[in-house]
Amino acid sequence: MLRIAYRPEMLGIENVPATGPVIIAANHLSVADEVFTPLAAGRQVHYLAKSQYFTTPGAKGWVMAQFFGGMGLVPVDRDVTSAAAASVEVCVEVLRQGKAFGIYPEGTRSEDGRLHKFRTGVARIALRTGAPVVPVGLVGTQHVHAEGQRMWRIAPVSVRFGKPLDFSGRPQDERSARMLREVTEQIRLAVQDLSGQEYVDRYGSVTKG
Repeated sequence: MLRIAYRPEMLGIENVPATGPVIIAANHLSVADEVFTPLAAGRQVHYLAKSQYFTTPGAKGWVMAQFFGGMGLVPVDRDVTSAAAASVEVCVEVLRQGKAFGIYPEGTRSEDGRLHKFRTGVARIALRTGAPVVPVGLVGTQHVHAEGQRMWRIAPVSVRFGKPLDFSGRPQDERSARMLREVTEQIRLAVQDLSGQEYVDRYGSVTKG
């Protein structure tokens, strides 16, 4: 139905491995990103989600848990002090199971449409697991669903997959802050090349603040 309604442009689909572990690293413009990316990739992509989505009591909570679980969302407790480390471990486990894991290295949705500084978690996961990183440029999804908007709108959407980046065989580089930033920047440049966004050298969370 989404393919018929939106007719999204899907480029570079051949760059997404049909099976096996892969990290899908994309810019983040809208909640719709988590729908159009797997649709274009042709395989389920797992994303981290707040554990509260899975723990709401009652019938409504059960429906929510089934829905988000069916979408491939993986619960993680973001309130604990070790949330960042726990999130990385969850990502690593998803990849060890041979699944596709989706991550937004900006750490938050872009409110101004520009690409913001990437956090190094994506590099840490790539170096630790050796899984290929497929950069993704999403274009137009913010016009489909904006923050606070109730209904989805019909608008042009483009999902662009770049060639996989290989960081395998370098687990020791995870211990180097300099290498983590270098790998992160390599991924960021690939995503920016695909999305065509203007780059802002500060974190998106700071921009929102």
